[in-house]
Amino acid sequence: MTNRPISAMAGRLLAPLAGIVLSAVSGLAMAAPNDPTGTFLTEDGRARVRVEKCGAQNNHVCGYVVWLKVPLNDKGQPRIDFKNPDPKKQARASLGHQLIMGIKPNADNHYEGKIYNAEDGSFYDVTIWSEQPGQLTVRGCMLRFMCMSQGWTKVTDTVPGQLTGPTNGPGGPRSDPEWAPKAQPASAAGATGTAPAGAPKPAAAAPKPAPAAKPAE
Repeated sequence: MTNRPISAMAGRLLAPLAGIVLSAVSGLAMAAPNDPTGTFLTEDGRARVRVEKCGAQNNHVCGYVVWLKVPLNDKGQPRIDFKNPDPKKQARASLGHQLIMGIKPNADNHYEGKIYNAEDGSFYDVTIWSEQPGQLTVRGCMLRFMCMSQGWTKVTDTVPGQLTGPTNGPGGPRSDPEWAPKAQPASAAGATGTAPAGAPKPAAAAPKPAPAAKPAE
């Protein structure tokens, strides 16, 4: 029997294992999610939705309606969210409302959570992901066995009536209260101009001396 160098034998034994490892690494690289953020036209062409990162650590995804194909109701007035189960939100404008509710990444490199449907005032389970740049798959489920998927297309232009301002800023969409950025506390002696509690009060100015009396003439 021919004695083969140990290094050669080890190389042949390790080659298949190396191939498996490389395939696994390649598979993980392919599974890395594409960025889901941007402005997307819904599959039916009725709305544009701005998708962006949100949350305290910027690791959730929120979505806002920034354009409606039909922004007015039958009376020629701006559409409102009158079917919302929260009475406080029933008078808010449909244009600019939040519909993707801070969904978070899951083990499949997708984002999952809740989506709000203003047409019936209901919340549904939703999963979104991007398999290729410029496309977003949105899968909503009323029940686990009643799910539908839509393909949203990324847009880079601006059309008349589209909100282009920053979220919660002038000319932009609005976050629901639970997803609105929290106000930063003012510094102790900064913005308000008041001294912090417990600080000693400044000493009162010393009274000016009375003018000397003039001698009588």
